[in-house]
Amino acid sequence: MRQLNFIVIFAVVLGLVLFSLQNTSPASIQLLPQLKLEAPIAVELILSMGLGAVLAWIFSVWASLQKSIEMRNKNVQIQNLQETVQSLNIEIDERKRLVSASAIDVEIDEDKTKNA
Repeated sequence: MRQLNFIVIFAVVLGLVLFSLQNTSPASIQLLPQLKLEAPIAVELILSMGLGAVLAWIFSVWASLQKSIEMRNKNVQIQNLQETVQSLNIEIDERKRLVSASAIDVEIDEDKTKNA
């Protein structure tokens, strides 16, 4: 995977270098009505690609943070559900014991009534 990343980055940088060598003519950029910049097209391209890369990195970090927060919330929810299942299992076992104890009492009572 690292080799593939290297090849892609190398190809993009090589293309950028070739483009900048052939496009040295100045172009103007109007950022605001009062602010107009003139720079070679290659410089403008490099700056816009850099800005795009920084924005992509920020978005990636933001998405990673959201994913980690979501995973923490899911882990807490899983923990709570496991505790609920454990408490319900304990309650079921307790009820089973009560039912079996009451069944034994009923059998004893039936035996006493038959003997009487």
